[in-house]
Amino acid sequence: MSEQYLVSARKYRPLTFDTVVGQSHITTTLKNAIKHNQLAHAFLFCGPRGVGKTTCARILAKTINCENPTSDTEACGVCPSCIGFQNNTLFNIFELDAASNNSVDDIRDLTAQVRFAPQQGKYKVYIIDEVHMLSTQAFNAFLKTLEEPPPYAIFILATTEKHKILPTILSRCQIFDFKRITTNDISEHLAGIASKEGMRAEGAALHVIAQKSEGCMRDALSMLDRIAGFSDGVLTYLNTMEHLNLLDTEFYFNLTDCLLSQDVAGSLLLLDRALERGFEGDTLLNGLAEHFRNLLLCKDARMVKLLDVPSDHKVLFNEKANQIPPSFIISALGLINDCELEYKNANNKRLHIEMCLIRLCYVLQATQSLQPEDVKKNSFNAAITPAAVAQAKPENAKAATAPPQPVTQNYAKPAPEPQVLQEPPVAKAPQAPPVAQPPVVPVKTEGSDSLPQSVPESGTAKKFSKSLLTNLDDAVKQANHQNAREQKSLTQEDVTAVFDAFRQHLHKSGQSINHAQFSMMRAELIPPDELRIIAPSEFNENYAKAERNIMIEFFKTQANINIRITTVVVPDETHALQNQPKPMTRNEIFEDMAMHNPSLAHLKDALNLTIEY
Repeated sequence: MSEQYLVSARKYRPLTFDTVVGQSHITTTLKNAIKHNQLAHAFLFCGPRGVGKTTCARILAKTINCENPTSDTEACGVCPSCIGFQNNTLFNIFELDAASNNSVDDIRDLTAQVRFAPQQGKYKVYIIDEVHMLSTQAFNAFLKTLEEPPPYAIFILATTEKHKILPTILSRCQIFDFKRITTNDISEHLAGIASKEGMRAEGAALHVIAQKSEGCMRDALSMLDRIAGFSDGVLTYLNTMEHLNLLDTEFYFNLTDCLLSQDVAGSLLLLDRALERGFEGDTLLNGLAEHFRNLLLCKDARMVKLLDVPSDHKVLFNEKANQIPPSFIISALGLINDCELEYKNANNKRLHIEMCLIRLCYVLQATQSLQPEDVKKNSFNAAITPAAVAQAKPENAKAATAPPQPVTQNYAKPAPEPQVLQEPPVAKAPQAPPVAQPPVVPVKTEGSDSLPQSVPESGTAKKFSKSLLTNLDDAVKQANHQNAREQKSLTQEDVTAVFDAFRQHLHKSGQSINHAQFSMMRAELIPPDELRIIAPSEFNENYAKAERNIMIEFFKTQANINIRITTVVVPDETHALQNQPKPMTRNEIFEDMAMHNPSLAHLKDALNLTIEY
């Protein structure tokens, strides 16, 4: 007859303190108590399910009755007491289930047994599982015996809900709080069991099982048995995800690519494919939120340790995170969180998720319209030099003369160098409109009417720009070398350019969070020497205050001037837009064009054309 099959949770249940996984703070305390003969008469083991409460209670009962304990305070496993324990023939260890023995009569029977000394071994041990299920009357009947039991009696209570136990019971017990087992500890334990059972298991598959178990070793072992039977002992990442009804990482990376490229159709088709495979909408939302959280954690090296993904997936997350602006990730997390909260109350749940994905497709466009030019072009690694500050300006000069365009236009296209660059070769950055203004609002520039006439020919402009930038670099080096004491006056254009360079410096130095916060702020000059940082919220303002001294030193280095920095919160940004011209609609643009060329109006009427809004 073949040997009876045992599930892994029973077959590999720890038999000594050293084999208990993830509870070293408990096992060390118990071993020291046994070693120094300082055992309490009542213990309370509390914690989540499947973390080793009952297992530790059995090991404790076995060890204190062992006739020949080892030098490291473990049961020998060969004495009559240990053998009787393993064969369930020991009469001085009792296990009770409080869920089915919760009445006063059951407790009376227990207290009657306590009066008799053990026939074998030194202690009579009573292990009561799910003790919170006892009735109030049973607890009260148990109080006296629990407080003053005979010297040979030890009570070990185990529960998952400590808050349901009467305070009078808690005060009579030595309480041990068990913690959830970490994902790494469960993965390593599963790898050892898989090796003993002759399974072939990928590390990513075991990590997914450990993550899905949520710190419960018993659940992890049950899932390991199920998937091993499903895959005939070969555990791969894909069949594990399929059996656990989870969407794999590739699905979420593909969905993220669709969201970044504003591919609404591709996003909805991926959703349809997931729903056809039997996945629920809340499962998709939960996984997508976890995916974006992992991308956000990769933005800062200090948070990488919080990344709970298989080792071979960390490189993929890091590469993708470097391609996505932090503002997109944070906004997407907010939308997904709102969708999750409203999902249960939605009548048409599929439409609810589809609307969420459609909004996510346009998050990048919306966040770009509120970000400075360097963020929209993803030029995060630009060098922080005076030349780099100057190079960022001609693109904005062209925007001052062009009519307002939709936010989807290509702002990365280079523009001719404006005449306003012909400044003396000093450390001062050339003048240009503020970089941090939204692209849908025309930038106010002094003398913009004469700007097209002042732009030189293309070949001359390139030579002029190159020579000017070279002279500018030389002037900066010379000014820094001589430590010039003269203070020059700043303009709003200079402040905007240096503030933009400071943002680039934050990103280059790896301060992605600070860079994202400062991208939502702008700088305003208060003559003669005060710089006001305008933030949309108090949260952003705190970042500006924290970096105030660094900004002062940065302005001193880049612009050779000492400034004072203050901060102010402007939630609706009316202060930033009050002096800006109102954006023109398409109809207003046509009327302006028709006023200069009446033939356009006649052509529109002759062809019966209309202006699309």
